[in-house]
Amino acid sequence: MLVYSALPAIAAVLFFLRMGKTDMFVLLRFELVAAFGYVASVYDFKSKKIPNKLIAAMIFAWATAMAPMLFLDGDSAILILRESALGFLAGGGLFLFVYLVSRKGLGGGDVKFMAAAGLYVGFSGIFSAMLFGSVFAALFGSALLVLKKIGRKDSMPLAPFLYAGILLTIFFI
Repeated sequence: MLVYSALPAIAAVLFFLRMGKTDMFVLLRFELVAAFGYVASVYDFKSKKIPNKLIAAMIFAWATAMAPMLFLDGDSAILILRESALGFLAGGGLFLFVYLVSRKGLGGGDVKFMAAAGLYVGFSGIFSAMLFGSVFAALFGSALLVLKKIGRKDSMPLAPFLYAGILLTIFFI
């Protein structure tokens, strides 16, 4: 349980960095992806798996957060829905391609996680989140290889690095 104590701090930092710069619906989506991404990272770090129930909860929470916007500001909601759908397809599609080409060198949970994260950060943010996360993972993995902490065939959890990429994207871009 101690590991989850960082979640309120992350949410508070995000809130104060983005407050006034972002409308409340966008801020809510960013807060939700920050929370779900943190939980996915902890799961992936501990068990090298991201539960399907967590991905389903991410998608349900996104839909629940978007529903009021359809009634309050329908025109903006349509634009956000399009951006989110493209983010979902881009994040999930690119990671699915890598999953298939790498012969499962990438986990299925990572594919689903990035598809769901695409709903939150949209098409405009998903590529930077994937790029930052992949670079972090490559640097960390390379360091572990050089230090002989892991071998070339060993796996490591990717969600914590993807989460870092998502945070960089929502904090600063």
